[in-house]
Amino acid sequence: MSRHCRGKMRLCEARSELANAAASFVAEVIAGAVNARGFCSLVLAGGNTPRDVYSLLAAAPFREKIRWQDVEVFFGDERCVPPDDPQSNYRMAFQTLLSRVPLKAVHRMEGEAVPQTAAFRYSEILEGVFGKGVPRFDLILLGMGADGHTASLFPETDVLKENTNPVAAVWVPKLGSWRITLTLPVINNARTVAVLVSGNDKADALNRVWNAPEPDPQLPVTLVCPVAGELHWFVDGDAAHYLRSERRKDNS
Repeated sequence: MSRHCRGKMRLCEARSELANAAASFVAEVIAGAVNARGFCSLVLAGGNTPRDVYSLLAAAPFREKIRWQDVEVFFGDERCVPPDDPQSNYRMAFQTLLSRVPLKAVHRMEGEAVPQTAAFRYSEILEGVFGKGVPRFDLILLGMGADGHTASLFPETDVLKENTNPVAAVWVPKLGSWRITLTLPVINNARTVAVLVSGNDKADALNRVWNAPEPDPQLPVTLVCPVAGELHWFVDGDAAHYLRSERRKDNS
């Protein structure tokens, strides 16, 4: 089990402020990666909060400032639906960002395939890009659910113990559906991880996550702790409602 590291939190009063702060951060990380290695490997998340960030990144001034032709896009998880389904993370990202900027490459998870097959194929894609071993992404964007899940790492699912495969198919009993997700060893091998959290419905979970004394499989996001990278949180005022004032300023 990984150690529990809170990372650095940026508290934003409004969701719009969070989106601007996160978009600026993404632009900075991309620039740093491109300058250092010639390209940036960016992992996208699903959900409404990332949607706002993607829309900003695809518009001025970010669109013109970012060297999109050097950015290779991946996904942290996907619902097992076709790419044109309203529930598809790829569809949301395509509409808000991918169709609007000149990217080097986009690697989607095949939500329409048999889940185990889709996970295997995505593992092969990662090996083709990064070689053998655990992939090292420049930036992984994550969200957090009201139950403390992140990507498709849900409480009480076997995928939390997966330490061999970089990508896994996971059955989520509470949803009655399959998901495809990057596993914890991959997430924790990233150079930078950013968790985006907004809304009153996340307030209780965020309070429990931030004050958890140790990693808790009932709150899977507490298992996220980059082994040789940085962890950043971007949180709006609604989500931080229950946090104590001293915790809001805690950047340890």
